[in-house]
Amino acid sequence: MNGDLRTDLIAAAKHFYDRGWMLGTAGNLSARLPDGSFWITASGRAKGQLTASDFIRMNLDGGIVEQPVPDSRPSAETSIHVAIYNCFPDAKACYHVHSIEANLVSRLVAGDVVPLPAIEMLKGLGVWEENPQVSIPLFPNYLEVPKIAKEICQFFTNSSPSVPALLIRDHGITVWADSPAAAYNYVEIVEYIFRYTIAASQLNLDLRC
Repeated sequence: MNGDLRTDLIAAAKHFYDRGWMLGTAGNLSARLPDGSFWITASGRAKGQLTASDFIRMNLDGGIVEQPVPDSRPSAETSIHVAIYNCFPDAKACYHVHSIEANLVSRLVAGDVVPLPAIEMLKGLGVWEENPQVSIPLFPNYLEVPKIAKEICQFFTNSSPSVPALLIRDHGITVWADSPAAAYNYVEIVEYIFRYTIAASQLNLDLRC
């Protein structure tokens, strides 16, 4: 890992933008420093053109530690990153992207979990089982983001995740990992699984085989 975590976040954002997962100013990425604070993308920044000044350093109470551009604001979804870092102390990066497939998958179920297909790519999320039965938690997309963050905290206080990812209905995925590189991979893996899920649903395939 290079010295400035923002370099990793800039490269990841550009890649996700090119994939169509962070179009406009959508999505947010963060990475945690050794002191527990974290860099997060500032609100309203085009994710395909980020620079080091397009980030704000926050603490785990949601307060601003460092603000390269005085009038910049933290991402509107900073509270979700705070929730993840507080729930998972080993997490060093938290990535949130908006994809069409994630929104479609969130509409395939009426409940609060999305069953994932038992395919090889689950190994990339740490699932090494024969015919695994794995689900990803699905949260309502409240207009007030701190309300989503509160429900995330409540859920993970009582439940251990099957995979390091969650889905917000009609919104997008959030993943967390012990490094920015791992979080980058998790985003790609989850999005692959969602593309498979959409294709399988169109073909009426049994996803639990």
